[in-house]
Amino acid sequence: MTRILAAFIFFTRLPFWRLGEVPAHYFKKVVVFWPLTGWITAGMAVLILYGALLVLPFPVALVLAWITRLLVTGCLHEDGLADLFDGFGGGNNRERILAIMKDSHTGSYALVGLLAYGALLYLSLSSLPPMVAAAVILAGDPLSKAIAAQTINVLPYAREEGEAKNKTVYSRMTVGEILLCLACGLFPLAWLPAPDYLWAVLFPAGMFLWMTAFLRKRLGGYTGDCCGAIFLLCEVSFYLGATIVYHLL
Repeated sequence: MTRILAAFIFFTRLPFWRLGEVPAHYFKKVVVFWPLTGWITAGMAVLILYGALLVLPFPVALVLAWITRLLVTGCLHEDGLADLFDGFGGGNNRERILAIMKDSHTGSYALVGLLAYGALLYLSLSSLPPMVAAAVILAGDPLSKAIAAQTINVLPYAREEGEAKNKTVYSRMTVGEILLCLACGLFPLAWLPAPDYLWAVLFPAGMFLWMTAFLRKRLGGYTGDCCGAIFLLCEVSFYLGATIVYHLL
């Protein structure tokens, strides 16, 4: 239970820390339960979506739902995506890319990248019926976190441990932990309104394979920012896949 609590503290801004103090070494194992935190973040976003739909049009409700998730996570993953865009946009070698990604300043590549990501996310979900979009969110958040979590198993850490931004380098998972992580991510697929939507899983899977190959070539490994960025890219690709499936049905 302490590891689960550590994951909730690490990946959300909800006051789980009030439940007890967690020793620092537990935070090295939090990625195993990253998909489980997706049950909370997706659930809260959809709860706000349902409530807002009672008095507001769907596009406005959708924006409010997504603001909710940003507040719950503290923009943790969006910060990683922004740093990734800035690093690879402004760096021409491994050392320069890592240095830019660690810099707290936000550059033009980050702004353009986040705008493009946000536009794709909003337009894909808003093109679905509200109840279908809600189901896709409930499934897509945990699933994409489960897929992105495998980054730490297939790539080495790209920095020295002492250079990590949050001073934590994740431990690789055991076989049992991998299965648990994937189970937490796959179980919410039961929310999908039809089996045909399972085809959308191919999109984040393909994004993960492409991103890890790209990082291996350019960085020789991953950073915490890379994990957050891969999650968001996998998630938006899942929403795009679900939108394609919906329009082909």
